[in-house]
Amino acid sequence: MKIYLGADHQGYEYKEKISIYLNSLHHEVIDEGDTKFNPDDDFPQFASRVVNGILSDENYRHDEVRGILICGSGQGMCMAANRFKGIRASLVVSAAEARSARNDDDSNVLCLSASFTSLGDAQTIINVWLNTPFAKAPRFIRRLTQLDELG
Repeated sequence: MKIYLGADHQGYEYKEKISIYLNSLHHEVIDEGDTKFNPDDDFPQFASRVVNGILSDENYRHDEVRGILICGSGQGMCMAANRFKGIRASLVVSAAEARSARNDDDSNVLCLSASFTSLGDAQTIINVWLNTPFAKAPRFIRRLTQLDELG
């Protein structure tokens, strides 16, 4: 799977470790930055880079491309990513939430907290999130269609 990855300064070191982990699982990682630690950077630019990468990728509609965003709390990245139509970003703190985000909501962007989620927990969350298929239940599809019709 191709995974677009981005983080602000609070998630920079965490992102670097997640990138190594994803590569060890043989995923194609597209690092959308930041490329160096910059204490003055802002999360919206990295959320935008990741989301635009996903939405412009030719495999976007085939569930072969997703994104992972990291900041201090994960909240800012999640808010920024969800401003884009077709993006279903989920801030996830447990394997159960990761499963639900994929199974029920077809999450295509995973947001993680570098401050509140350990690297080991993040790896578990990532594995569950990457390996859980969307259930495609009619009620889930109906709800996602309603989301796409908002704003």
